[in-house]
Amino acid sequence: MRPLLISIALMGALAVALPSAALAQADRPTDLQPIPEPPPPPEPLEGGVSVEPQVTIIQRGEDTVEEHRINGKLYMVKVTPPHGTPYYLMDENGSGAMTRYDDLDSGLRVPKWVIFSFD
Repeated sequence: MRPLLISIALMGALAVALPSAALAQADRPTDLQPIPEPPPPPEPLEGGVSVEPQVTIIQRGEDTVEEHRINGKLYMVKVTPPHGTPYYLMDENGSGAMTRYDDLDSGLRVPKWVIFSFD
């Protein structure tokens, strides 16, 4: 049974590989034109506008508090207690109201089902 399964898998791989190799060998059109050069990168921002977040680290009691700001506006606070895991306070819509998150994980889980395995 096992040799039959391996030979079927090899035949399937060849059935996919041979037509794609033939397509790769096909004649190229003669009217191809070179693509234009990409534009130069934009100039750095001027006028003191900062793109990088400003992080301020504060000790409050035994907790370490990191305040993250962009252009002076507070958008995230990370609180790290001496024992336990850190939690985050985030301003989701710019209103100033902070929402607590225990971690920054979105909760998206990709399925990792095993469909077939070779032993």
